[in-house]
Amino acid sequence: MNVSQLSSILSFSFQRPVRGLCAVTRQQSWTFVWNMNTQRQVLQDRAIVKLAAHLPDLIVYGDFSPERHSVDYFDGVLMFVDISGFTAMTEKFSTAMYMDRGAEQLVEILNYYISAIVEKVLIFGGDILKFAGDSLLALWKVERRQLKNIITLVIKCSLEIHGLFETQESEEGLDIRVKIGKLLRKRRCCSSWIVNFLRPPSTFNFDEFFTKCMTYMDYYPSGDHKDLLRLACILESNPELESSLQKYVMESILKQIDDKQLRGYLSELRPVTIVFVNLMFKEQEKAEVIGSAIQDACVYINSVLRVFRGQINKVFMFDKGCSFLCVFGFPGEKAPDEVTHALESAVDIFDFCSQVHKIHTVSIGVASGIVFCGIVGHSVRHEYTVIGQKVNIAARMMMYYPGIVTCDSITYNSSNLPAYFFKELPKKDMKGVADSGPVYQCLGLNEKVMFGMAYLTSNRKEGYPLLGRDEEIKYFMSTMREFLISNCSRVLMYEGLPGYGKSQILMEIERLAQSKNHRTIAIALTKVSFHQNFYTIQILMANVLGLDTCKHYKERQSNLQNKVKTLLDEKFYCLFNDIFHVQFPISRAVSTMSTLRRQKELEALFMKILKQTVKEKRIIFIIDECQFVDSASWAFLEELIRTVPVFIIMSLSPFLDMPCAAANTIMKNRNTTYITLGAVQPKDIRNKVCLDLNISGIPKELNSYLVEGSCGIPFYCEELLKNLEHHRVLVFQPMESEEKANVTWNNLFKNYTKLTEGLKTATLRDDKEIKEVCNLTGDVRLKNLSPPASLKEISLVQLDSMSLSHQMLVRCAAIIGLTFTPDLLFEILPCWNLKMMIKALAMLVKSNIFYCFRNGKELRMALKQNAASFEVHYRSLSLKPTEGIPHGPQEELQELESEVIECHIFRFCRPVMQKTAYELWLKDQKKAMHLKCACFLEENAHKCNRCRSGDFIPYHHFTVDIRLNTLDMDTIRKMAKSQGFKAEEEIIFSKIEIPKKSEIFPENISSEEIREKVLSFFDATIVKMRTSEADIIPLESCQCEDILEVVTMPLAHHFLALGEKNKALYYFLEIASAYLILNDNYMAYVYLNEGERLLKTLRNEKSWSHMFESATFYSLKGQVCFNMGQMTLAKKMLRKALKLLNHNFPSNFISLFLQTHVESNRFFHYVDQQAQESLPPGKKRLAQLYQQTTCFSLLWRIYTLNEFFHYKYYAHLAAMMQVKSALETQDNFQIIKAYLDYSVHHQLAGYQGMWSKYEVMAIEQIINIPLKGQGIEIVTYVADTLGYNKLLTGHLELAIDLGSRAQTMWGLLQNPNNRYKVLTWLSRSLFLRNRHKQLIQTLGWLWDLSVLEEHILSKAIFYFACMDIMLYSGFVYRTFEECLEFIHQSEDNRILNFHSGILLGLYSCMAVWYARLQDWDCFHVFSNKAKNLVARKTPTALYSQGICRYLEGQVLYLQKQIEEHSEWAQDAGVVLLKNLETLVAQNTTAIIFHPRLYHLMAYVCLLMGNGQNCDLFLNTALQLSETQGNMLEKCWLSMNKEWWYSSSELSKDHWHQTVLSLPSWEKVMSSKVSLDIQRNKFLMRVNILDNPF
Repeated sequence: MNVSQLSSILSFSFQRPVRGLCAVTRQQSWTFVWNMNTQRQVLQDRAIVKLAAHLPDLIVYGDFSPERHSVDYFDGVLMFVDISGFTAMTEKFSTAMYMDRGAEQLVEILNYYISAIVEKVLIFGGDILKFAGDSLLALWKVERRQLKNIITLVIKCSLEIHGLFETQESEEGLDIRVKIGKLLRKRRCCSSWIVNFLRPPSTFNFDEFFTKCMTYMDYYPSGDHKDLLRLACILESNPELESSLQKYVMESILKQIDDKQLRGYLSELRPVTIVFVNLMFKEQEKAEVIGSAIQDACVYINSVLRVFRGQINKVFMFDKGCSFLCVFGFPGEKAPDEVTHALESAVDIFDFCSQVHKIHTVSIGVASGIVFCGIVGHSVRHEYTVIGQKVNIAARMMMYYPGIVTCDSITYNSSNLPAYFFKELPKKDMKGVADSGPVYQCLGLNEKVMFGMAYLTSNRKEGYPLLGRDEEIKYFMSTMREFLISNCSRVLMYEGLPGYGKSQILMEIERLAQSKNHRTIAIALTKVSFHQNFYTIQILMANVLGLDTCKHYKERQSNLQNKVKTLLDEKFYCLFNDIFHVQFPISRAVSTMSTLRRQKELEALFMKILKQTVKEKRIIFIIDECQFVDSASWAFLEELIRTVPVFIIMSLSPFLDMPCAAANTIMKNRNTTYITLGAVQPKDIRNKVCLDLNISGIPKELNSYLVEGSCGIPFYCEELLKNLEHHRVLVFQPMESEEKANVTWNNLFKNYTKLTEGLKTATLRDDKEIKEVCNLTGDVRLKNLSPPASLKEISLVQLDSMSLSHQMLVRCAAIIGLTFTPDLLFEILPCWNLKMMIKALAMLVKSNIFYCFRNGKELRMALKQNAASFEVHYRSLSLKPTEGIPHGPQEELQELESEVIECHIFRFCRPVMQKTAYELWLKDQKKAMHLKCACFLEENAHKCNRCRSGDFIPYHHFTVDIRLNTLDMDTIRKMAKSQGFKAEEEIIFSKIEIPKKSEIFPENISSEEIREKVLSFFDATIVKMRTSEADIIPLESCQCEDILEVVTMPLAHHFLALGEKNKALYYFLEIASAYLILNDNYMAYVYLNEGERLLKTLRNEKSWSHMFESATFYSLKGQVCFNMGQMTLAKKMLRKALKLLNHNFPSNFISLFLQTHVESNRFFHYVDQQAQESLPPGKKRLAQLYQQTTCFSLLWRIYTLNEFFHYKYYAHLAAMMQVKSALETQDNFQIIKAYLDYSVHHQLAGYQGMWSKYEVMAIEQIINIPLKGQGIEIVTYVADTLGYNKLLTGHLELAIDLGSRAQTMWGLLQNPNNRYKVLTWLSRSLFLRNRHKQLIQTLGWLWDLSVLEEHILSKAIFYFACMDIMLYSGFVYRTFEECLEFIHQSEDNRILNFHSGILLGLYSCMAVWYARLQDWDCFHVFSNKAKNLVARKTPTALYSQGICRYLEGQVLYLQKQIEEHSEWAQDAGVVLLKNLETLVAQNTTAIIFHPRLYHLMAYVCLLMGNGQNCDLFLNTALQLSETQGNMLEKCWLSMNKEWWYSSSELSKDHWHQTVLSLPSWEKVMSSKVSLDIQRNKFLMRVNILDNPF
C-alpha cells in the first residue's frame, strides 16, 4: 500500500450535517450471486476491475497526487449503515468445536446483508466510501444546490434498506440489527424533514424525481450501461491507472489478484494480533494542519509494520482523532513470534508518534485471538476487513486507556517477553466488552533492569515428575560425574523445538544439581536478551556476586566492594557502573579508557572473580533459551570454558541463522555434549494427561486423540487438553470396577488407559488414591474437532512461509487425510506434472511437513514410538572428510528426491497442520475434492492381489450400489473375475473335478493308512510349491493392511464429507471386517460404532441392501463379542443378524425340534446332491450365504460352551445349518471349512464315528483341487486345522507332523497371520512332548516373525512359551526379567489387550512364578489381573491353557492358606475343586489339558486330606498322559507322586534354589555332560488340612 495516498480519503470536508435512523433484522435464506453473466465475468477478470472493486469512485475517478497528502473540499450527503450482532456471531463461529463451521458460513451470512445494502446504495447513486468491519459509509457527492433532493433520495434509500430486512428473523439464533444514520443540513429541521418525507404529496412522482437526481451523479451508469450497478465494472485496461490504484490496496489483496486466486481464499477465521493506534491532535478541526501529521504517522507506521509482515487494514478519522487498524497475521503473512513483534512495533510507533509535534496524545491497544478476516460486500464493491471481539477489545483499550500502549492477557501471556516489560492496570468497564480479563501496559525495554528478573521458572507443580525424559537426565548425571572428578569444563546442550519441555528438563537438573560442594546459578533468557550487549554475562555475574536480590544501588555497591576488594584497585570500581547500575566515582584512569578497553578490562575482572570463586566452590551455570545469548556473551563463555573449570548446561531452540563463531566453537568443543531432544513416548503423554487432570485413567479414544495430535510434544498435549476443557467435553466420574455384572456393547471393552502403576502423583489430595476417571460427553467426534488457536497459529506460520505452490500441495494433501499416497495427490493437484510434485514433496519432507515411507509396515512401526533424543557430535562432523557427501543444498535435495520417488506413503508430521490446511478450503471446493478422491480410490477398494482382490466382506459390493464411476461390461467382467467369479465353462469344469463319492479313501481303510496318505499328500504339495515353475507361490506378501489404511479408511471419510451416508456405511463395515481379519478387535469395535451412528440416521430405509447392511453390522458385532469372550452378547447379535437375513434361529425347545427336523432333511438333501451339477447362486445370494455361514459357525461354538444339556441340540442345529449354507455356496473353501467344523462339533459332543467321517470328506475335497490360487491356500488351511484339532484331542505326534507341514506351507505362501497360529499350537505340541530342540527352533521362527512383521501376538506367544519353559521344562530360553518387561510394555497394546487367552496365560504364569517364590504381594497383582479375564470365555486352546495356569496359581495359594491355618481354607478348597471338575466336564475344554486339570485336582484333594480321590485323579492323569504322549505332564506327575508319598521334607525356598540353578538353553546345548533338566521341576509341598472333610 502506498501510504502517501491514505489521508486523501480522510481529509475531505462535508459542509452539511447528517441525521436519520432505522433499525431492522432479517432471517430469509437466499444466495448471493457474484457474477451476473459470462460477459461480466470476463470484464471482472481484468486486474483493474478487481482493484476498482476494493476502492470507492472517489479514488477510482479522483485526481490525487501520489507524491503528497491531499485535502479536498466538496458538498455531499453521508449515510452510515451498521449491522450489529456480527461480532457475537464471529465469536460463536470462532469458538465452534468442529471443522464444518467457520469463515465460509460467516461470509455467506454477512454478505447477505452487506451485498443487499451495497446494491441499494449503488442503485440510488451512492458511492461506498469505506467498509469498517460490519458497517459501511456511503457518500453522495453533489453540488450544494442539489443537496435537498439528494437528502430526500438518501432517506428513501435508507427506508428501502429497512424494508429489505424488517420482517426477517435473526440468523443463527443471534440478534442482528441494521442501523442507519444520515446527516441533514440543519439540526432544527430534523423532525420536519422526516415527517414531510414520510407523508409525500399525492401528486409526487418518485420515478421522475429519481431520474432527475441521477443526472446530478457523475458516474451513475446510464445509456448502454444502465443495467450495471457501477461503471467501474467495465474499466478498460489502463496500466497507469492500475499502478495508481494499487497504492491504495493492501498487499494481501494485490497478491490475490496477481495469483488469480479464488475470492474466498482470503476469508478465514484466523488467529491474528490487532494493533489499534489512535492519534489525538492539538488542532483537531484544521484539516490542513493535521493532514501532514497523519501522513507522517502513516508512513512511519507502515514502515514499522512491513518489517514484521504487518499491514494497515483501515484508517478512520472521527471526532476522537485518527485511528489506524493494523493487523499482524493476515493470510500469507503469518510470521513467527507475531505477538512479540506486534508489541515491539506498538512501542516503536508510540515512541515516534509521541514526538510528532502536532500530535497531542497517542493511544495503542493490542489484542490477540481469532477474528474473521475476509472480503465483505458485493461483487462490484467490497473490501478486506476484520471482525471479532478481539478487534473491539483492542479498540476499547485504545480509548479507555489513553496515552499508553495496552494489551490484553492473551497477548501478555503469548509475548515471550520478560515480565518487566509490563504493568497490570486497574480494570475498567468498557462498552461492548463483557469481560476483557486483565489489561497490561506495555512499558518497553527498561535499561535499568533488576537482575532478579531472569530467574529460571516453570509452571510445573512441586513434586510433579519429569515424564519421559529419563535418558536426557542420564546425560546430565554422566556429564556431572565427569565434571566433578576432572578439572576441566563441561558443557551440556539440549536443543529442541518450542514446546518440547526444555525448561522442565533444566528445572529438574537444577533440583538434582543442588549440593553443598558446588553452586548452581540458573537463568532464563528472552528474545530481547539477544539485542542487549553482554546481557547474559551481566545476569550471570550479578548472581555470582549476589547482586540479584539487592533492592537499591547502594546495597549493590556495598556487596561489590566486599567481593572484589582483594582483586581490584578501588579506582577501577567504576567499571561496574554501567553494567550493574551502581554509582562509584569515575576515576581518571577509567575516564581516559576507550569503550573497547573498558570492555576488555571488565571481562578480565570477571574472569578473575570466577577463578577465585571456583576455588571455593564448583560453579554450575544453567541457561535456558540460550539461542538468545548475545555474541559478546558467547565470546566470554568460550573463553571461560577454556580457562576456568565450570559446568554449563544450556537449552536452546534451533538457531534461525548461523550461530556466531564463539557459539560454533563451544558446540564443537571436545568437552561439549550436544543433545537433540526427541518427543516423549505415548505412555508419557497418557501419564501427563492423568496427572494434569488428577485422574487415574482416560478413555482409549481420548488417549489416541492426544497421542496422535500432540506427536509427543508436551505443549501440544497441554493445548489440546485445554481446548477440550474449554468446549466442556470432558466428564469426570468415579472409577467403576472392571468386573461388570451386565456387559453391553457400549461397555464391551475396558475403555480406559490407566496411569502407570507406581508413578508418583503430585496432584493427590490428602494422600488419598485417585479414584476418578475421565470420560467424553455424548457423541463428541474428536477427529472432527477444530485445532486450538495456539496450535493453528503455529501451522499457519509454517504455511504462510511456503511458496504458493507448496501451500496448494499441502492443502490438497489435507483433503486426502493425515496419510496419503503420491498417486492420489497427483490425481487431485491442479495442472501439476510429476516432476514438480516430487520436487515439492522432497522440499516439504525436508521442512518436516511430511514424513515419507516405502510401505505401510514402515509407517506402522514409526507410529508406535516417537523419535527419541539423540546425541549430535558436531566436532566429529566438522572433522569428517567431505568426499562422497553432498556438498550443497542442491545435491542434498536431489538425494532426497530420489528417496521420495521410492516412497509410496506420506503422512503429515503434525495432525494439526492437516486440520489447519483442511479448514482453508471452501465448502464447495472441499466437496469437489472429496468427490475426486473417492472416484480415484474406489477402483482399489478391495483386498490386495495376493488375497485375490475380493471384498473384505465376501461379495459385499454386489449387494449395495456404492460405485461412483460408470463401468463398461469388460470392466465389470474383470472386476467379477478379481472377486473369484468364474465363467460358466469354468464352473462346469470345476464341478467335474469334485469326486462324487469316497473314491480316495475306501470304507475299509485303516486310520494309519489315512494318516500316511494325508501326510504324503501334504509332502507332495510342499515339493510342488518349492519346485514348480507354475504360479503357485505368490510373489508378494499380503498388502491388505496398507490398502485398509490408504484406500478403504479414507474412502469412508470422503463419503462422509460428501454426505453419502450409505456409501460411508458400506466402507465402515468393510473396515471393521478387515480389522477382524487382522486380529484387531478394538479397531473393529471403533469402526462399527462409526457405522452405528450412520445406521441410526438411515433407520427409515427398508431396501434389501439396507437390510443386508444391518445384518452384516450385527454379524460383525457378534464376531467382536465372540472374540472378546462375551458369549451372551455375541449370541444376541448373531441371532439378530440371522433374523435380518430371513433365517430365524429357534429360541425355544418346540421351535428347535421343528426346525431341526426341517433342516435335517435339507441338510441330507444338499449332501447327497453336492456332486450334481447345478447353477451357482446369484451374487447377492452368495453374500447372504457367507454371512449365514459365519453366524452359524460361531453360534454352535457358543452353545457348546453352555453346561446345560439341551444346549447341545441348539449347537447341533447351528453346525448342521452351517454345512447346509456352505454347500449352497458351491465354494470349495466354505464347504471344507464347514466339514471340519462339523467334525470338531461331533468330537466335542462325543460322537466318535461322525467326526471322522466329515474329516475324511474334507480331505477328499482337497486332494483333487487345482494347486494354485485359492486351491493351495485351502490345502494349507486343512493341514493347519487338522493339526490343531489333533492337538486338542491329544494326538500329539500327528499334531506335530501336520503342524510342521502347515507352517512350512504358510511360510511359502507368505502369510504371517496364519503362520503365527500354526507356530503357536505347534510349539505347544513340542513342549508337551519334551522335544526341546524342535521347540526352540519353532520359537526361533516365531520370534523372527514377530520382529520382521512387528507382530505383537507372535511376540506374546513367544514369551508365554518362554515362561512355560522356565516353569515346567527346567531351563531358561529367555530370562524371567525379559518376560516381565515385555508384559509391562505391551499389556496396553490394543491388539493384545483384547485377546483374553494370551494375556490370561501371561498373567497367570507370572502369578504361578511368584506363588512358587512365596512372593504373595506380586502374586496377587498378577492373579487379580488374570481374574478379570477369566470371565471372557472363548472356545480356544489359548483360553484353556490360560485358565489352567490361573487355577494352578489358585491351588498354590490354597496351599499357603492351609499352611497359615486360614479359616477360609476349607471353603476355598471346595470351591476350587468344583471349578476344576466343571472345567474337565465342559465339552470345550480340550482333552489335551485334562492331565493337568486332574493333576491339580489330585493336589487339592491331597491338601484337603482326601487321599482316595487324590489317588484316583493322579492315576487318571498319568493314564491320560501316557495315552496322549504328554511326556511333560507324565514326568511332573511321576515326580510329584514320588514326593507326596515320601517322608522327605521340602524347604520353603526350594523353588528359589531351583531358579538359581536353571541352566540356559545355550548351556544345555553346549554341555558335554548331559544335564538332567527334567529334575528341575517344582515339587508341590504337602500341608494337609487339619480338619479334612
